[in-house]
Amino acid sequence: GGGPRRCRRLEAEAARAVLGAADTLLFDCDGVLWRGEAAVGGAAAALGRLAAAGKRLCYVTNNSSRTRAAYTEKLRRLGFPPAEPRHVFGSAYCAARYLRQALPLGAAAYVLGSPALAAELEAVGVPHLGPGPAALPGPAPADWAQAPLDPAVRAVLVGFDEHFSYAKLCQALRYLLRGGPDCLLVGTNRDHRLPLEGGTAIPGTGCLVKAVETAAQREAFIVGKPNRYMFDCVASEFDIDPARTIMVGDRLDTDILMGNSCGLTTLLTLTGVTTLDEVKGHQESDCPARQSLVPDYYVDSIADLLPALGD
Repeated sequence: GGGPRRCRRLEAEAARAVLGAADTLLFDCDGVLWRGEAAVGGAAAALGRLAAAGKRLCYVTNNSSRTRAAYTEKLRRLGFPPAEPRHVFGSAYCAARYLRQALPLGAAAYVLGSPALAAELEAVGVPHLGPGPAALPGPAPADWAQAPLDPAVRAVLVGFDEHFSYAKLCQALRYLLRGGPDCLLVGTNRDHRLPLEGGTAIPGTGCLVKAVETAAQREAFIVGKPNRYMFDCVASEFDIDPARTIMVGDRLDTDILMGNSCGLTTLLTLTGVTTLDEVKGHQESDCPARQSLVPDYYVDSIADLLPALGD
């Protein structure tokens, strides 16, 4: 209601004021803290100073291919301040948490996803089946439509799945048709592409979610950013005041949109997939949907915060 959003570079006194007013920072990981297996220069030092200043640091990622424990190990390996698994909110964990609450006791999930997604389900006690390769159960469509279905399955969960196949799509559809509205359809995120070093990319989880949604003719509940469910997971674990929380990310349509939707201060880093020209394009638009993608502040890199954090 306050007119067009305006994004400003966060530096000098403004940086000290913004950081000083925050008690919690939520960080996306890839493109913000690291790129692939290499930490962004100065990022570990900046987070170390934030931790030393008493700030709560949490990590929110749409990647469903790593467990929370794997993320804490990567943070340690790359020199970031020590983190406990409870500080990591990946879409695999958030999906498992959602199903634990939404499914009746003993109900199972059919999973299109990684071993990490399966591990997070196991950790919260949700039975599951489906991870790994799958083959069609015969040569003809009649065979595909008659493959056995587990009677305990009451949800289909779609995450990143390198073994995604027509056979899995058939089974997912059959579970959803059998259960109707009582069979949940849940996706970890809608990221359409996963950028790789060198400027290339691979299809993301959103492509797989869309395939299942198209077959089932229904929409999935998405636990990852920009859905506020991921922020609600953080708020259920910690005493979070949105007015004193900063969301730090490199993607406008996930990190920044979630932060803006949840009333957080939003900080964009330019070490990932977004350029300043993209921000300016949204900023100059009269469209409310595009305005919702504009961050409050930007920095070239998390390392730019070091001067404001002192020695």
